[in-house]
Amino acid sequence: MPVTIKEIATRRELKEFIRFPDRLYAGNPYRVPPFRFAELINLRRDKNPAFEFCDVKFWLACRDGKTVGRIAGIINARYIEKWGNKYARFGWIDFIDDEEVSGALLRTVETWAREKGMQGVHGPLGFSDLDPEGMLVEGFQEMGTLQTLYNHPYYPVHMEKHGYRKDVDWVEFELYALPPEEHEKLRRIADVVVKRNKLTTVTLKKGKDILPYARGIFAVLNEAFEGLYGVVSLTDKQIDFYIDQFLGFIRPDYVSIVLDEAGKVGAFGITLPSLSRAAQKAGGRLFPFGIFHIYKAMKKNDTVDLCLIGVRPDLQGKGVNAVMMRQVTDILVNHNIIRAETNHELEDNSRVQNQWKFYKHRQHKRRRCFIKCSIAE
Repeated sequence: MPVTIKEIATRRELKEFIRFPDRLYAGNPYRVPPFRFAELINLRRDKNPAFEFCDVKFWLACRDGKTVGRIAGIINARYIEKWGNKYARFGWIDFIDDEEVSGALLRTVETWAREKGMQGVHGPLGFSDLDPEGMLVEGFQEMGTLQTLYNHPYYPVHMEKHGYRKDVDWVEFELYALPPEEHEKLRRIADVVVKRNKLTTVTLKKGKDILPYARGIFAVLNEAFEGLYGVVSLTDKQIDFYIDQFLGFIRPDYVSIVLDEAGKVGAFGITLPSLSRAAQKAGGRLFPFGIFHIYKAMKKNDTVDLCLIGVRPDLQGKGVNAVMMRQVTDILVNHNIIRAETNHELEDNSRVQNQWKFYKHRQHKRRRCFIKCSIAE
């Protein structure tokens, strides 16, 4: 049967768009499904403020009445204005192992992008850098995280057959807890840095304690990530959106905040007990039992995800990373954590990767942004 491409027009079709990967990866022990409620909010025009500056289309690939693939097309006007590249993005791409299906999905985005005056297509990317991005090309037999994408090994093979090439890679590391003597050494270094730069570390006891620092955290995020691949600063509405989305999942004793002499946020680290197993058990559903699995994982866990770490540019190169690593290590020790997942970072981001020199670590995953610069007919 031929493949047909259908643009999503209804809420019911959007839900099918969200649920298709759960069937495609049924029984896969490594994929961590996103929570459906969060996906639905993120992909709704009336909920996500990114739609104010992004032209977005969603499509399903169907054969014989069954969904066999999906893809999103995104034209981010603020990205084009900042970087000067007239590129459309593709994201939320999934498909069965059939080149006709993957080719039809990609050609649909390419045709749409060309009609909109774009010169190339790259992805997988989301609306912002806080959306999962990058196609897995190494580490298919490693447990995923809630913050990253998982895909079958045949995906990158299809991308290359359809004329896409590597634009940039992200790598991920698994870290192991420091031995006591190294922990103490890190403490001494951090103490010197704090004193020399007149810094203050913040202790949070309740979830609401983070609110006075939330916008400062995002201000550091915007500044620290400014020059990274494809990054566009978050708007005030996006910041409010992410605060509402993620605040409920944050444990205050897993958050690190460093203030400068003026009392402004100079650096931060957001760590989260791993929700990978909990999300798998929940099957992407928060209710009725998903919330129980999350609660259990948040209370007792031997693994954490390093969700976000940022140091304000004017404090970079002054040893503040050691302060952040001291705080992260304290978290690991205080909660009997054995290992940590760094999530993805650009392969040439030596500043970030130098942080891991304190720990025994291994690079176990790699993901890629593909690009097709010529989409002429």
